[in-house]
Amino acid sequence: MKKYYFIKGATLVRRKLRYLNYRIFIPYLILVVLGIVLVYSASSDILLVNGFKPNVYGIRQAIYAVVAFLFFGVPFFALKIKVFKSPKFVAGFLIICILMLVWLVFLRLFHSSAAVNGAVGWINLGFMNLQPLEVTKLALVIYLAYVLDRQDGKFTRGRIKTNLSHPAILAAVLMCLVIVEPDLGGTAILFMITLVMFSVSGIPAKLALTWLIGIALFIGLVVLLIIIWNPEFLQKSYQFQRLMSFLHPFELERKGGAQLVNSYYAIHNGGILGVGLGNSMQKRGYLPEPYTDFILSITAEEIGVILTILLVGLLFYLMLEIMNVGIHAVSQFDALICFGVATIIFTEAFFNIGAVLGLLPITGVTLPFISYGGSSMIVLTAAIGLALNVSANEKMLKEKDETVA
Repeated sequence: MKKYYFIKGATLVRRKLRYLNYRIFIPYLILVVLGIVLVYSASSDILLVNGFKPNVYGIRQAIYAVVAFLFFGVPFFALKIKVFKSPKFVAGFLIICILMLVWLVFLRLFHSSAAVNGAVGWINLGFMNLQPLEVTKLALVIYLAYVLDRQDGKFTRGRIKTNLSHPAILAAVLMCLVIVEPDLGGTAILFMITLVMFSVSGIPAKLALTWLIGIALFIGLVVLLIIIWNPEFLQKSYQFQRLMSFLHPFELERKGGAQLVNSYYAIHNGGILGVGLGNSMQKRGYLPEPYTDFILSITAEEIGVILTILLVGLLFYLMLEIMNVGIHAVSQFDALICFGVATIIFTEAFFNIGAVLGLLPITGVTLPFISYGGSSMIVLTAAIGLALNVSANEKMLKEKDETVA
């Protein structure tokens, strides 16, 4: 019986491979391979100084990539779309995420020693540290696609608030659980996922734009008031120090501004063509976490601004291709999935690049597929597998319609 299901599953995968979207798959592969090389380069010196082999993180990143592809990317591509639209799957996925986030809140309140850089955002599984936020991003995309697809065509004036109340409340709960860690960057990403998916689900454009402007003004006002007030109880907060370091990096270089200052130095040292792969000076103890949050700074120093722009361009090309599938999708669910996945990639890249350039506060958001991290690699690969699944499903639907016609 097991052999029968295995053969049947393999047959379905081979059949679906005929519809593989190479405009998504190939950029994904290139980014993953480049990420492994850049993680090795950015981490090798620090590992040597601390008595480890220089290729430890590079090998781990490669293992994460292979495991993510085989056990998450392939299944999310091979499963039928109706599996992801199943109420049991959606509810189960969400419950797991909520339980993990609640556990982090418990650790935050009763085991403050578990905090890393002022935040409790990881669950130690022994072989790796799992970041529930990463899983929650994809769970929220699938949940909103499921709910909003069921409400398709029902977003008329007078009923919008009623139809959106449940998904809005659940999204708000997830954001509250994440902000308690505290993780402002993760909260902002969940907010953007919710906002984008609400906006493309059939809500009147004027209403969606009004919400966006209103929320943006409110957040800006709160940040401005905090800066002006500068309360004493927040001055010792790691997150508040990051915000102040963003505003005054050189003045507060010894109190948290060193990351941004050294990021500037790295980009300046690299210039147009770079100093050569492996030759960065800033990764040798000057720039903290050079293989995670600030890997783009080291990349710019080693391969130069031109190639770094091409790397970032490839990342945004991948996002646009996923959005293109969503724009031309026949199924509302498929379209929402694509916009949700594209939003994850865009917001992560936007916050990371903004932090590296000093345009946004440092929030700890990593660069998709490039920064070191198992949780991020697994979830992003699963998201790409789901986007490829949607693309294949759309091609099969259109092919079926043409055959009937």
